[in-house]
Amino acid sequence: MTSALLPDRHPQRDFFLCDIFDASPKDDLGTMEHPVFSLSTRPDLRILSYRHNDVAITVTPSVRGLATIHDKDILIYCISQLMAAVNAGRTISRTLHLRAHDLMVSTNRETSGDGYNRLCQAFERLAGTRITTNIVTGGIETTRGFGLIESWEIARKTRGGRMISVAVTLSDWLYRAVLSKSVLTISRDYFRLRKPLERRIYELARKHCGRQAHWGVRLELLHLKSGSGSPSRVFRKMIRDMIAADNLPDYRLEEMPGDIIRVTPRRPVAGFGTGLGPLASETLEAARAAAPGWDIYALEAEWRAMWEASGRKTLRAPDKAFLGWITKRMERG
Repeated sequence: MTSALLPDRHPQRDFFLCDIFDASPKDDLGTMEHPVFSLSTRPDLRILSYRHNDVAITVTPSVRGLATIHDKDILIYCISQLMAAVNAGRTISRTLHLRAHDLMVSTNRETSGDGYNRLCQAFERLAGTRITTNIVTGGIETTRGFGLIESWEIARKTRGGRMISVAVTLSDWLYRAVLSKSVLTISRDYFRLRKPLERRIYELARKHCGRQAHWGVRLELLHLKSGSGSPSRVFRKMIRDMIAADNLPDYRLEEMPGDIIRVTPRRPVAGFGTGLGPLASETLEAARAAAPGWDIYALEAEWRAMWEASGRKTLRAPDKAFLGWITKRMERG
């Protein structure tokens, strides 16, 4: 008997359609913690090298230059769409089909002709920038080189050549971060920050402070984590200017004695749940002993983020759970 239906020619789709308009902005923990993107507003052709604790990163540009912190908007949009789909129980893949206009509106970019040209250039820098690192994502330590995105192409364009629809394939490294929910919700006002360093400092504040009462960091270490190429005295001036301007969403910066920059939440940060109070000081001291040389507040922020991503399961003994997680985290490296 002849079927009245045409055959299903595409039973297994190999792409994910970005169509979730109210997806909360999500950033991946790996690039929030470590400096991967250039803070320069001009083409940056330097090879960047970063080493802290057991993490080593080398970032190599293409002839177009390094991917910038503003180029990262594209990745944040893609990660946000994928996480919203995962939470909704939808099937996802590394290749996304997205509407250029939706991306630009969601990330507060200009939708002029120049805006589309800059978006095209951002895709080129993201695909051309190569990273060699041993950062762990999804429980796997990557020690090979890869690009931030594997490929991209304009799927549809207007008669005048302006892109309408774009297909982009994320690196396996970033895709694993999504699958393991190694992401954090960020403020939509992040996209309103003009200065690259403001965006980078906000990422670090969000990653390390989270919903703790405060996070303190030595200015020297903040300089290293930021990835800023400015001399120490210039970086200090920029941080003081940032403190005076007080533009960061969700967080406030203060300069404290001993060359310490303290970060405090302005109010309960959007996206945080309740159920985990502050850890005991004795717990943090025990964690420092178990993870010598590590930033204990960064580890606590990572643990809290993974707890939230797991569905905020009830913990009868959060301090004990945190120390148990620290032991496993040190075994993983």
